[in-house]
Amino acid sequence: MLQGTPILVLKEGTERERGKSASQNNIAAARAIADAVRTTLGPRGMDKMLVDSMGDITITNDGVTILKEVDVEHPAAKMIVEVAKTQDQQCGDGTTTAVVLAGELLKRAEYLLEQNIHPTVITRGYQIALQEGQRLLEKEIGTSVPPDDEKMLTDCASTAMGSKGVFGSRDELAKIAVTAVRKITEKRGDRTIADVDQIKIEKRHGGTIADTQLIDGILLDKERGHPRMPRQVKGAKIALVNSALEIKKTEIESKINIKSATQIQGFLDEEDKTFRRMVEQVKATGANVLISQKGIDDVVLHYLAKEGIFALKQVKESDLQKLSRATGAKIVTGLKELTSADLGRAESVEEKKVGDDDMTFVTGCQNPRSVSILIRGGTEHVTQEVERSLQDALKVVSSVIEDGVICPGGGATEIDLSVRLRKFAPSVGGREQLAVEAFAQALECVPWALAENGGYDAINTLIQLRGAHDGPLANRNVGVNLADGKAADMWKLHVVEPARVKRQALSSAVEVANMVLRIDDVIASKKTPPAPPGGGGHDH
Repeated sequence: MLQGTPILVLKEGTERERGKSASQNNIAAARAIADAVRTTLGPRGMDKMLVDSMGDITITNDGVTILKEVDVEHPAAKMIVEVAKTQDQQCGDGTTTAVVLAGELLKRAEYLLEQNIHPTVITRGYQIALQEGQRLLEKEIGTSVPPDDEKMLTDCASTAMGSKGVFGSRDELAKIAVTAVRKITEKRGDRTIADVDQIKIEKRHGGTIADTQLIDGILLDKERGHPRMPRQVKGAKIALVNSALEIKKTEIESKINIKSATQIQGFLDEEDKTFRRMVEQVKATGANVLISQKGIDDVVLHYLAKEGIFALKQVKESDLQKLSRATGAKIVTGLKELTSADLGRAESVEEKKVGDDDMTFVTGCQNPRSVSILIRGGTEHVTQEVERSLQDALKVVSSVIEDGVICPGGGATEIDLSVRLRKFAPSVGGREQLAVEAFAQALECVPWALAENGGYDAINTLIQLRGAHDGPLANRNVGVNLADGKAADMWKLHVVEPARVKRQALSSAVEVANMVLRIDDVIASKKTPPAPPGGGGHDH
């Protein structure tokens, strides 16, 4: 040993963990996150109540919502939260499955690490298992469905909502979701695109979930600009403008010197003329509804009301674009460019009272490319949970329409993959086959958690499932029936999911598990303490 001062390579206060303790710590953190959402999996899953720093409450069992709301500190746990977010963006559903699967893969990897199997071998084995799993999903487990099979789409939507808090009215909501997505589906070349962002969701508490309705057009959270405007316009011809109907102030600084009282009157008259001209321009095109993204002067609103033109101001740009897709109107920059060819058509534009607020309904659009859903529910928490459920259902329906492949739910797909991968493992050879077997075991965590959350004996259920998927009478559609905890055919129970959800969940879970496993050294910088209150903090 050299005598003298120790050499400091890292800054003082830096924490460093390496080797086994680093990976154990990371795996423990990732598993803690997975265990937190595990109880929310499936139709019998429990809810979580999240209270944020402001004291606002969210009650949900939507995996991604829980993980977004929770303030996660540990870096490995943050990676797991990212998995849920990716899954949500890509598929809308299956967030809990992806997280639980990632946690289980890491748990199985821990056993292998204890047997001195190198992390690289495990990650390679997981990768091989993932490729085989994806191939099986595509070639053997997934079933093609035509995108216009309404019954199948409704089954997918109601399966996606089965695990949410809207259990009672999910059939109604599933129908709404399917109708909405089918309305906005369009062909681009040889691809079918169903862009869920074209569906506008507004929520108002009051009434019950059953009062939720699909509006064949656009719903705007705005009231008419002037009380003397008509409440309803039939046979609406709609002008969309994204500039202000006001007199602009000049960009440069300017002063106007007025010498006599008549000049003031002249100015006012000129202003009035300008406003009248604006209204004349709108009237000349034949428009009887004017919707502006910016402000409209009160005087202009008064003249518009005199002409019987219905006007809305300060409408969001995204809403203008949806209106354009729904009514066929073109968005124009200024009134000078507005012609009758730019107008959109709708059967009716009407202001109605919903709950305590006035809202504008633009309905009866021919072949709308954008629609709205108005969600109702007893309290704010209910409407929020309905919105989350509907978002999942809409995304699921759109992925079935786009991909046209579905597979059985209720843990049937996972158990089938598990059985097939176990048979595949010996053909891999080498130590990687242990990792492939571990992967196959990890997949069983989905039916296990489903049965456990339903209050049944998970071991008995799993034994039944394995028996049903193996042997001469194997049926790949058998999953957990949560009415009695027994194994049952999921097609008959109408529990189906898009193959995209399964594919994405598998690949995200493997990616994050491999990432966590390959870390053998954690170097954490010293945290700078927050500045004391009262502005006495140093500048760093």
